[in-house]
Amino acid sequence: MNHPGTSRPAILAILTGLASLTLATGHALAAGTQYPLTIQNCGETLTFDKAPERVVSIGQSSTEILYSLGLSDKVVGTAVWFGPVLPGYEAANAKIKRLADNDPSFESVLAQEPDLVTAEYEWHVGPKGSVATRQQFHDLDIPSYVSPADCVAKDNSGGGDGVRKEIFNMSLIYQEIGDMARIFDVVERGDALIAELRKREAVAIAAVADSKANGLSMMFWFSSPEIKGDAYIAGKNGTPAYIMQALGAGNVIATQEEWPLVSWETIAGADPQVIVLARMDRRRFPADDIQAKLDFLATDPVASKLDAVRKNHIVIIDSQSMNPSLRTIDGIEAVSAGIKKFGLTH
Repeated sequence: MNHPGTSRPAILAILTGLASLTLATGHALAAGTQYPLTIQNCGETLTFDKAPERVVSIGQSSTEILYSLGLSDKVVGTAVWFGPVLPGYEAANAKIKRLADNDPSFESVLAQEPDLVTAEYEWHVGPKGSVATRQQFHDLDIPSYVSPADCVAKDNSGGGDGVRKEIFNMSLIYQEIGDMARIFDVVERGDALIAELRKREAVAIAAVADSKANGLSMMFWFSSPEIKGDAYIAGKNGTPAYIMQALGAGNVIATQEEWPLVSWETIAGADPQVIVLARMDRRRFPADDIQAKLDFLATDPVASKLDAVRKNHIVIIDSQSMNPSLRTIDGIEAVSAGIKKFGLTH
């Protein structure tokens, strides 16, 4: 979901320029990285003697964080894409080898000779990683970094999308931005990016504060293995839950599972007032297609009777906004705008 106004690359250029000007006048915004740098990441200790030069990023969120920090020239391979790259980074992204739309092979990652591998999910790089374990990279002296959003207060041992013990918080994305900024010695860029995201979030929340959105019931539908079967609906602690909490709304789903399969009969019993749908280019499941979702809601004898469907209280957002990522802020903005459009504010 694009947001109006200045593009992300332009914002980064402006803020970085201001940082440089400030440094030139002798008032530093942030100290540069001192190497060797040691950081803790998802139970592992990583040490860097210098900034990495060749990075493979496995996961769209991890890739877009690197791009947003002005580090596309350090990225030599990417994988796991749900949709188009963030607007403004198309040209940079086109120059970088895409190893796979989904899971890359271990061999394809090694072929890029990386000195750092970043991953959005532990199920790609973790104890049972589909690409590799962190130990496999460690044995080759290649550090691996996993997004804190996928390991802090989260149990991925059962496979699938895991179980969150606590509600997701954007501070985990800010932690990843900060870690990447320190690793690559671009701390001032990291500070500027975090400040911009916090500002946008505050504006979106203020737009529906003290309104009828307080207590509004919602449901976030990501996809479905079969279009007429059970649906992958956001659990109570994932990214959509953070979006709902920020806007004062409530989730109709109470499980700690990240994306539980829920029957439409159960959803009908909860009868959410607003339905948020994920739009993506990925086609792993039939319901990845946004039009398939909309057609189902309009024609299914159970789903078509939902209050949100009858009143067309449906918001469509980029699928990455439903995942822990920079785009979570886009999701807050889009849902906030939808609430206002539907007349659900004073």
